[in-house]
Amino acid sequence: MKLATLVTGIAMVGLVSVGNITTHNTSPSVSIGVVASAAEGPSVQEKIALVTKNKGQIGGGDQLRRFFYGDLEPLGVQPGGAGMVVNLYNKANNITFSYCATYDVVVAVKKGKVAMFAASEVK
Repeated sequence: MKLATLVTGIAMVGLVSVGNITTHNTSPSVSIGVVASAAEGPSVQEKIALVTKNKGQIGGGDQLRRFFYGDLEPLGVQPGGAGMVVNLYNKANNITFSYCATYDVVVAVKKGKVAMFAASEVK
């Protein structure tokens, strides 16, 4: 056997061994689990509680849209807030939000399908 053939063979075995070690050291299942748990976010009840807690604060409407995108059905419009408010119903959770677009705030939250809130609730 020639020396060049022997050296080439040893070099090839070394490359395959190093390549094999590096592929086994990374564990994609661990990183996938971390990403999946971080993406879950708050539960529906926690989202409703956050919207209720931030009621009357500017930007609350943005929070409402992010949490319930595509799930809100308009029930009616009534005087309140800085002019008019829209009552939005979430069928999946049986809850109604009263939203003032002028200031982007949620002014009232109530369980059930509420077409008109009391005037004192949406001022």
